[in-house]
Amino acid sequence: MTGESDIQDRQLQGKGKTMSYEPIVPRARIGFVIPTSNRMIEPQMQRYMPPGVVPHFTRIRMTNKHKAPLEQLLPRIADAASMLAESRCDVTVLQCTGTSMSGGIDMEKRVIEEMQKATGRPAATAASSITAAFAALGARRLVLISETKQPDHEKKKNYLREAGYDVVADKAVGLAGTDEYCTMPPQLWFDTALSLRNGGADAYFISCANIHSIDAIEELESVLNKPVVTSNQAAIWRSLRLAGIRDAVPGLGRLLRHDADEAVAAE
Repeated sequence: MTGESDIQDRQLQGKGKTMSYEPIVPRARIGFVIPTSNRMIEPQMQRYMPPGVVPHFTRIRMTNKHKAPLEQLLPRIADAASMLAESRCDVTVLQCTGTSMSGGIDMEKRVIEEMQKATGRPAATAASSITAAFAALGARRLVLISETKQPDHEKKKNYLREAGYDVVADKAVGLAGTDEYCTMPPQLWFDTALSLRNGGADAYFISCANIHSIDAIEELESVLNKPVVTSNQAAIWRSLRLAGIRDAVPGLGRLLRHDADEAVAAE
């Protein structure tokens, strides 16, 4: 089947004239499988993706009353990824931090494998995007902040420890649920990170794809003088790099600058 990138100029004959049309082909299409309850991923991806990069979204039930073991969710995730593949997405991401971390390292790798089988293209999760970001930044000692109450916070901390990271300070903010996650302002995440300031940390990680933490990155980095990683920022970076796009994206901190192409970064 002919893909977008394979489409050639079409010439149409009409009334004795030859008309040539240039196809409109984006630089990349990025597909996101997101929870039905999430309200932050779509606006943040649409706001921060570089020109010519188009985000697409498919929602599935995986949070709140629909929460289930990752292995049980896997068929739904693979099916959602296959639907995004029909939109010619170059990369597909399961964008839910807690879900992607919930089964541990091996299960998370299996999710990526099944998504890649379903799409025939590169895939990632929130968890793999975050750990790839830490690796790129050379960060092993982390300050962890999450939106949840303590039990779910501990699951994230356990995932990071299993992945080989040292959590030197952490806090479960303990918000009541989805409605509160997506309405708390960036100042909450700024103040919480500042209260956990730790000279031994390599990076600060603010977890959750349904919060306004992305808007606190630049100011926090200027005060802490350390990289700040958030769930949606990491997914933007990872999906762009998997798609072969190395833009430096303004407003997203060191992560989106450190490995950008020099020509792009200088613009």
